[in-house]
Amino acid sequence: MQLKDQKCACTTKQVKRLPQEGVDALLRNVQSWEVVGNHHLKKEYKFPDYMSGVQFVTQLAAIAEEQNHHPEIYLGWRRVTVEIYTHVVNGLTDNDFILAAKYDALNGDSSAL
Repeated sequence: MQLKDQKCACTTKQVKRLPQEGVDALLRNVQSWEVVGNHHLKKEYKFPDYMSGVQFVTQLAAIAEEQNHHPEIYLGWRRVTVEIYTHVVNGLTDNDFILAAKYDALNGDSSAL
């Protein structure tokens, strides 16, 4: 099953911090995401105007709420930056890559840097 079709685990008992090999393997399944400090995923999206970014943030928020996994989202002029990590382990888990894949599926990654 592809990452974008999976659901984020919702209990802390199901969530385990990924070892480096797990991070490396899952990173191959998402588009243009950067691992920062082996702690979080980061991606910046560009848009033709501010309101397009606002609309995108609304879509991101709806998915985050549905998955019960909430990233840091920064809205700026013609760009949106997303940082994802799992707070309870203070690092990366499967959930982070599932959420990243769902975000990639929103627009086919056409607006990413």
